[in-house]
Amino acid sequence: MLGLGACQEEGTKRPVAPSRAESAADVGGSAALVKAAKREGRLNTIALPRQWAGYGRLIDGFEKKYGIKVVIDNPSGHSQQEIEAVKRYRGQERAPDVLDVADPFAQSAARQNLLAPYRVAQFDQIPPEQKDAEARWYNNYGGYVSIGCDAARVKTCPDSFANLLRPEYKGLVSMYGQPTDAGSAFAAVYAAALANGGSFDNIQPGIDFFARLDKVGNYNRADPDPASIAKGKTPISIEWDYLNLALIDELRGTGVDWKVSIPFDGSFSQYYAQAINKDAPHPAAARLWEEYLFSPEGQNLRLVDYARPVLMAAMAKNGTLDKDLAARLPTVEGTPQFPNEAQLTKALRTVRENWAKAVGD
Repeated sequence: MLGLGACQEEGTKRPVAPSRAESAADVGGSAALVKAAKREGRLNTIALPRQWAGYGRLIDGFEKKYGIKVVIDNPSGHSQQEIEAVKRYRGQERAPDVLDVADPFAQSAARQNLLAPYRVAQFDQIPPEQKDAEARWYNNYGGYVSIGCDAARVKTCPDSFANLLRPEYKGLVSMYGQPTDAGSAFAAVYAAALANGGSFDNIQPGIDFFARLDKVGNYNRADPDPASIAKGKTPISIEWDYLNLALIDELRGTGVDWKVSIPFDGSFSQYYAQAINKDAPHPAAARLWEEYLFSPEGQNLRLVDYARPVLMAAMAKNGTLDKDLAARLPTVEGTPQFPNEAQLTKALRTVRENWAKAVGD
């Protein structure tokens, strides 16, 4: 009893199970976390296309570094489908260990008590507006809504939301998924709102814009994946800039001349959040994955595919940022502003209530 008391007075504590750990220190330190994760040997992810924001390199790097198999379920899924999978497969071996979702969906999952609080080593370096104070989610990477265009098929590529309504773009303008469940489509509607008299408090003008786009016949409901772009089915795509920029390399040699612009009338930036399933079947691997994504190695791998790491400013300051990769990012005027949790919640509710009525499925 005396020995235990002395240890407690010195500030040490008995390690806890990975499923209850709120930091690496809680399991006995980073080495203990790695050991526990290797014993589990597997990480369940969901909705992580390899071409999205450097995930191919991140998955390969994690597997090589730790010898842990990364399993990807529904790689083309959307944020809401990730949340539904957490609830549907609770208690099962196939349940997602970790999530990658847009902020409004992360906040929704936190309110539903689906997420485990966990502070990565760099938690204090993440800007306050980019994380949950209780560490149930935190942003890892992001970018700006952009317009991609195949200049080989479109005579004059649009560089604003206003331009997208022009008759020469009939049937050409697409975005990936629906704003009711896909983070990038939701952001596109938010950007359209800002371009049409809306605000972070009022996303309705963005819904109205897409209703007009549909009415004039310009809205194309096909998903603008690389295959459909190469075939000429979706020559204009509203998408995150890092995904549109990555297409320049991916589509080289296919006859596509892909150009990317950030619409000057609706500049909207948002980041994607990481979170751990409260009932993760591989809790140590889940926590180790988050540590890897926020390490300098993980953050610089985001830059390879043009995504902006959330720790970019901190890394530039401490000398761990890959400056050559960072220099390739497009310049954006002004300092990005972000909607707060209440505004995002209100906007998502408005979209879910009004999108189908205004635009249809």
